[in-house]
Amino acid sequence: MSSISTPATTSGKNRQTRSSQPQSRQTQSPQNQRRKRGVEPIFYLFLVPSLILFTLAITIPGIIGIFFSFTDSIGIGDWEFIGLTNYIAIFSDPAILQSYLFTFGFSIVTVIAVNVVAFLLAVGLTSRIRMKSALRTVFVIPMVVSGIIIAYVFNFLFSNSLPSLGTAAGIPWLESSLLANPDLAWIAIVLVTAWQAVPGALLIYIAGLVAVPGDVYEAAEIDGASKFQQLVKITLPLVAGYVVINIILGFKGFLNAYDIIVGLTNGGPGTSTRSIAMTVISGFNGGDYAYQMANATIFFVVAILISLLQLSLTRGRNAL
Repeated sequence: MSSISTPATTSGKNRQTRSSQPQSRQTQSPQNQRRKRGVEPIFYLFLVPSLILFTLAITIPGIIGIFFSFTDSIGIGDWEFIGLTNYIAIFSDPAILQSYLFTFGFSIVTVIAVNVVAFLLAVGLTSRIRMKSALRTVFVIPMVVSGIIIAYVFNFLFSNSLPSLGTAAGIPWLESSLLANPDLAWIAIVLVTAWQAVPGALLIYIAGLVAVPGDVYEAAEIDGASKFQQLVKITLPLVAGYVVINIILGFKGFLNAYDIIVGLTNGGPGTSTRSIAMTVISGFNGGDYAYQMANATIFFVVAILISLLQLSLTRGRNAL
C-alpha cells in the first residue's frame, strides 16, 4: 500500500507546486511592471516648469553673482578679474564685521524671546480656558500684517508716544526715543520682530501640544505631579522636536532681517543696527556690486551650514 500511495502523494505535491508558481508570478508581476514603467509622465509635467523657473530666477543669477564676486565690477560697464581680493577685504572691513555681529546677536536674542513667549502662550491657549478660539485668532493677527507697516507703526510709538508718556510720568529713560540710542535701538528691533514672529511659532507649538496624549497627564496627576513638573518633565520632552524646528526656522529667518529694520532705524543710529541684508543691498545701490556679491556669497555659505545643522538636528524626528 505504501508503494502505491507514495506516487499519488508526490504527484499531488507537484501539482500544488506547479499551481503555486503562477500565483507567485502573478503576485510579482505588478511590481515588476511598475519598476519597468518608472516615473509617470505627469510628474515631469509638474516638476519641469518649476525647475525651469527656479533655474532662471535663482540658480543662474546666483552663479553669475558668485562669478562677479571675483571681479571689480560696479554692476555695469567694464570689469577685471581680481581673484580673492574682495573676500580678503571683507574679513578686515569693520562695517561688514559689525553687520555680522549685529545680525547674529539679534537673531539669537530674538529666537530665544520668540520661542519662550510662543511656548508659554501655546500652553495657555491649549489649557482649559474660555474663548480659546477667539484668543488664538487675536494672537495670530500680527503674522498677516506686512513687516514694513508694523515697523512704521512702532516707529511712531517709539519716537512720539513713548517719549510723551515718559515725560508725563517722569521716567527719564523713556523721555527720549529708543531708536535714537545706539546702545538700545536693537532692543526695539527685537521687540517688534518678536511681536510679528510669535504667531508663527505659536501655531507650531499648539500643533505639538495638541498631539500630546491626555492620558499622560492623567497618569502624572495620579502620581501626584504638579503642573510645573508636568510642564518640565512631560510637555517639554514630548514637544522637543517642535522646539528644534522653531529654533532653526526662526534663526534662519532672522538672519535675513531687513524690512522691519529699515522701517524702524534704517540701520541707525550710524550703522549700529545695520544687518547683513541691509549691507548687501546698500552696496548694490552704492556701486560696490562685486564687493557685496562676495559678502552675499559668504552669507550664502553660512546659510548652507545652518541648513546642514538643521538636517542633523531634525534627522529622525517626526514632529511635523
